[in-house]
Amino acid sequence: MSTTAPRTITVLKTGPQALVQDLGRPGHAHLGVPPSGALDQHSLKLANRLVGNEESAAGLELLLGGAELRAGTACTIAVTGPSTRVHVDGRLRDSHQPLLVAAGQRVTIGTPETGLRTYVALSGGIEAAEELGSRSTDLLSGIGPDPLRDNDVLRLGTPGQPNHADVVLPAEALQTLVIPIRLGPRDDWFDDAESQLRQGVWTVSDRSNRVGARLQGTKLNRRDGEIPSEGMITGAVQVPPDGQPVVFLNDHPTTGGYPVIGVVDHHHLGFLGQARPGTTIRFRPVD
Repeated sequence: MSTTAPRTITVLKTGPQALVQDLGRPGHAHLGVPPSGALDQHSLKLANRLVGNEESAAGLELLLGGAELRAGTACTIAVTGPSTRVHVDGRLRDSHQPLLVAAGQRVTIGTPETGLRTYVALSGGIEAAEELGSRSTDLLSGIGPDPLRDNDVLRLGTPGQPNHADVVLPAEALQTLVIPIRLGPRDDWFDDAESQLRQGVWTVSDRSNRVGARLQGTKLNRRDGEIPSEGMITGAVQVPPDGQPVVFLNDHPTTGGYPVIGVVDHHHLGFLGQARPGTTIRFRPVD
């Protein structure tokens, strides 16, 4: 009786960081587990649609690109996020379109022209073990697959039906972001929180990561002290005693003891996930 060989892809080089990510595991804060998942979910969904996967399929999140893959089977690959050079066996190909790759061919993903994170979808999706209903790597708690290392072999699922989208336009990460923010729940810890946020200017710190976007710039004046530890949600803007805000991203802790001046609109978190150090940030308080 014949058996079908598993569909695989080998990560020959990871670049600065390569993680398995899907749309995350929301709803487990009561267990101390953050939602995790792709920081730029729009780009991951788009890549999955291009290769015929469900939008929730697991793919790769690459920090500043630099990865090299070798197909162990014929498959379709799509690279999304900011515009990025992609080579197949040394031949320049385009990102943001489905690429048919034969077994044994090598795919090299360059550094994105703007932004931070590139997403790679493969037909069938990555078949890593699920934890709490997700295949996402959570860097804070250690749940999910380990960060990838050179020469790791990943198993792929069964391909779906090809998608009819042939090519899409890449997004460009902006150098200045104006982020909507809803005040509260601890804006009473700040002297005229709305004016402080509206008038302040910050840049993204090089200490930012998947846990949070750390900002540096205008000091937010707040009362001294800490609050009893309370629940935190993705997008919460926490302000430690130095007055420099931190916007919690997908791998954030589920509790915290610093006051939250406001919460960033969920639809804008993907822009923060693509913001390189030095990107200018302004807040726009909304009702």
